[in-house]
Amino acid sequence: MARSRRDFTPEYKDEAVKLVVTTGRAVATVARELGINEATLGRWVTAFKARNETGQAEVTESERAELLRLRKENADLKMDRAFLKKASI
Repeated sequence: MARSRRDFTPEYKDEAVKLVVTTGRAVATVARELGINEATLGRWVTAFKARNETGQAEVTESERAELLRLRKENADLKMDRAFLKKASI
């Protein structure tokens, strides 16, 4: 029987990375406490550090997810507006 893949929210990832970065504890220790794979948390921390080293503004995973959601909503609203504009003529 195959194990199902766990899906983590961007907020959860941000909080886990903050535990490693701000407290200075080892990735393995934090991963064990949270019950997640050490390699998974290590990738999250590496990605966080890479984003900050490249000079990008600190955009969290939750902010990135919200930005994608808002862009999709904006596109939907533009389509609705265009449809209503054509229908009123």
